Amino acid sequence: MTDNNSISPAQVLLVEDNIDDVELTLEALKDSKVRMDVHVVSDGIAAMKFLRRQGEYANKPRPDLILLDLNLPLMDGREVLKTVRNDPDLTDLPVVVLTTSQSEEDVCKAYKLHANCYISKPVDFKQFSEIVKQIEGFWFQLVKLPRRSE
Repeated sequence: MTDNNSISPAQVLLVEDNIDDVELTLEALKDSKVRMDVHVVSDGIAAMKFLRRQGEYANKPRPDLILLDLNLPLMDGREVLKTVRNDPDLTDLPVVVLTTSQSEEDVCKAYKLHANCYISKPVDFKQFSEIVKQIEGFWFQLVKLPRRSE
């Protein structure tokens, strides 16, 4: 995707319960070269409702990319990932696990559940901002994503 007014903005679903991490991510994406709409939900159940366009999310767009924290209330990120990968309507969505966990067990489980990549969040804002920009550059400027079916 390129930054072009004739192309609709990239749609990103950020699944994150830590408001500070939400703000850091949004701040890091603010100067993005790619036009994007970032939708935020704070728990796994809301994420699944968003992805399935249920209830208050009925009119939300299908995301082009999911940024998924693992440690979420109600339904954790591992269960969200498992559910997404087992749903034929969602299985093609790229999922980037973006979490504070550096546990080898979490890394292995995420990949076994078919995460597209696993990134541990650095504590430093400058490093975190650079990682978010690299995610944006890779997923929206380098790789080709499937067309969104509304």
